[in-house]
Amino acid sequence: MTAHSLIAAGDAATFPDSARATFAAAYPDQPVKLTHGLVGHGLLTLDALAVLAERMPASSVEYNLGKLPLGVRPEDTPSNGLTLGETIRTIESNGSWAVLKNVERDPAYAALLDDALAELAPIVAGQTGPMLHREAFIFLTSPGSVTPFHMDPEHNILLQIMGTKTMTVFPARDEALVPAQKSEDFHNGGHRNLVWQDGFKARGAAFALAPGDAIHVPVKAPHFVENGPAVSVSLSVTWRSERSVAEGELHSFNALLRRRGLPTGRVSARPETQGLRRFVYRVMRKLGA
Repeated sequence: MTAHSLIAAGDAATFPDSARATFAAAYPDQPVKLTHGLVGHGLLTLDALAVLAERMPASSVEYNLGKLPLGVRPEDTPSNGLTLGETIRTIESNGSWAVLKNVERDPAYAALLDDALAELAPIVAGQTGPMLHREAFIFLTSPGSVTPFHMDPEHNILLQIMGTKTMTVFPARDEALVPAQKSEDFHNGGHRNLVWQDGFKARGAAFALAPGDAIHVPVKAPHFVENGPAVSVSLSVTWRSERSVAEGELHSFNALLRRRGLPTGRVSARPETQGLRRFVYRVMRKLGA
């Protein structure tokens, strides 16, 4: 099936036809720059986001000072000393970074997420199966802020709404960047931040993002983000797939084996096909191993 045949006719609310064609050619393994139509959306203004943030549970928000080194330990991340509402309303001058997690729990933002992902669902289904566990995150960053070197477990498209930033993305499954044991720890609840070495930078590709731009970031592709000279607002729409779930299961299985001094197995580029190892892991987990 061609990329063109996967793209529905008609006017798209979020991703134009050209962006969907570009996405179809890159998904699931390649980072790629896209375009979108959500700039100026009423739900994505600073005032609307401050109101949203103040009614969200504390477990769904994270914020701190934004001018950080590319590599920083989670426990060393400094607080900004403000409330979340203050952080968002004064973000132009307070030097902070904030993320609102799982905003799809709010019905209006759930509709925004569903509308955007519905346009991509046929493309995704043809490559990695149905979209699972759809989620949305909103990032707000002060001028000059840095999001340190890290990875995420989801298929992700980040849409730039306000301001500019540069995201540098590195290849997924490169064990020089993410050793196997780090992947195992990550899938067992370890932090997303990674150890940074200056020699890594040449291995990445830098994508400059302005309002109306977006970027597809593959599962667990390491990346860091450098904010431009103005306040940035970005919307991240994410999903899981059988492939991403399978990868997590296989790394968790290897962690279980490693703890018992047993040999670990290779996680392939198509982990969803490693059915026997996934079955054994599920049985062992069910038995309390």
